[in-house]
Amino acid sequence: MSKRVVIDPITRIEGHLRVEVEVDENNTITKAWSSSTLWRGLEVILKGRTPMDVGLLVQRICGVCTYSHYRSGIEAVEDALDVKIPLNAKYLRSLMQASLFMHDHIVQFYHLHGLDWVDVVSALSADPALAAQEATKYTTTPIAAGEGDLRAVQEKVKGLVDSGKLGPFANAYWGNSTYKFTPEQNLIALSHYLKALEVQRVAAEMLAIFGGKSPHPQSLVVGGVTSVRDMLSPARLQQWKQKHAEVQDFINRAYKADILMAAAAYGNEPSVLGGVAVKNFMATNDFVIANGESLFERGIIMNADLSNVSDINPDLIKEDVTHAWYEADGPQHPYEGTTIPNYTGFVERDTVYGKLPTIDGDGKYSWVKSPRYDGEPVEVGPLASLLVSYARGNELVTKTVDGFLKEAGLPLSALFTTLGRTAARMLQAKIVGEESLKTFDAMLVNMQSDESTYVTPELDPNKEYEGYSMMEAPRGMLSHWIRIKDGKVENYQAVVPTTWNAGPVDVNGKVGPYEASLVGLKLEDPTKPLEVIRVIHSFDPCMACSVHVMDYKKQELGQFKLSPNGF
Repeated sequence: MSKRVVIDPITRIEGHLRVEVEVDENNTITKAWSSSTLWRGLEVILKGRTPMDVGLLVQRICGVCTYSHYRSGIEAVEDALDVKIPLNAKYLRSLMQASLFMHDHIVQFYHLHGLDWVDVVSALSADPALAAQEATKYTTTPIAAGEGDLRAVQEKVKGLVDSGKLGPFANAYWGNSTYKFTPEQNLIALSHYLKALEVQRVAAEMLAIFGGKSPHPQSLVVGGVTSVRDMLSPARLQQWKQKHAEVQDFINRAYKADILMAAAAYGNEPSVLGGVAVKNFMATNDFVIANGESLFERGIIMNADLSNVSDINPDLIKEDVTHAWYEADGPQHPYEGTTIPNYTGFVERDTVYGKLPTIDGDGKYSWVKSPRYDGEPVEVGPLASLLVSYARGNELVTKTVDGFLKEAGLPLSALFTTLGRTAARMLQAKIVGEESLKTFDAMLVNMQSDESTYVTPELDPNKEYEGYSMMEAPRGMLSHWIRIKDGKVENYQAVVPTTWNAGPVDVNGKVGPYEASLVGLKLEDPTKPLEVIRVIHSFDPCMACSVHVMDYKKQELGQFKLSPNGF
């Protein structure tokens, strides 16, 4: 007899995600549903506004990767108006994006995903001296892993446990048999968890140097950037480079080391050797480096065939809402996309926790749409980005990926797993950090003969425009699509990475990456589904920030009226 498991919310993500699964008598998942229970709705707010305000508004879609939406919105307008920004502006945007990736990937692994791998309670029984020796197996120069460092961390966390106030370490599934680190390995990773709190602040400061602040930077405008004084200041440039060196050092000596440690410890753990069931991957070219080249390649891979990578045809992207809480006549291209809510509610049924409102898998069950490429689901994210570049023969990516696999003792097929997806995020952070210095140096050279960072855009209110942007956000390929009429936004759609990965089943019964990744996964204890959380967190879920919340009893929580023409 099947049992329903409800995980709501899945914590340590941006936004609100609900996952439900059905398990058979062997506790193996036979069905899975992914649901975002918050409505973004910003596309509706944008209608009727000036395109010049789009970037500042759409960055509010997310509270983490604000810069990604900011830049994507700006560049969609630039594409529509055929604006060619100066080279310095491209370099500055790329440096800000590098800062974001280095920040985001560190935070994702340590503070959003790390506790799926690290048993904090186990670390309390570790021998700090042995742990210090263990750390040298994965790097010759460990960070925050000396015996004294580790003993101090152990005492700090023990104080939290003894006080009963566990803070971020509360309500977890400590002791689950799928945790594979030894107590000493857990202590090393726990120390890096705390150290990463310091490092992520430095990475955020990197973005703020050229962006004005972080999150929600302010220096991008249609036509370029406004941070020209920062670009021309030797002091500001040196600040960025110093902070960059500190963050990159942590990536090389802690983040990479911990992933190598995880590869060694979890190499035979079934719950991390699956998790990639949709084997179609899509990514776009991004990160401007010297000579105007892109660091990563653009393309799409079908059926995990790395010998065959195709160009992306934007006309083949459509969003399906058959099982999403929206109304539409059928799959829609983003230029024609609508955002018409149609909430249908939940169904009460028995679960492993008793009776609860549950997803109606036969009806509509998520505020996330279901993007498809030529009718097929695809995965986006760091793994997709590296696989596409690898398949394209990108020498840097190929060398980095092959080098890591050799060092970890893993085959190429290991990339197509939850462990591989987690490792890919670290490798992308490492590549971005190292190669962004080329962007920095190229900007310094260009500045000697060219200080321009802005061109004035021209918007004719008597013309109609269409434009889109595609870029790599930390969670994968992000695209924004705009139609302009009478000098105002007539239609706007954002197809975000988590939409590609988290969307519900489509009209043809094809399942998206989140849901497909869980089927066949065996749970040790359905009431403590750590395995589900570990797989889903490996995608780095970022459910878009919302302007609408709901109550399970359908009680009205409040009404808000916003003028699309501003205040």
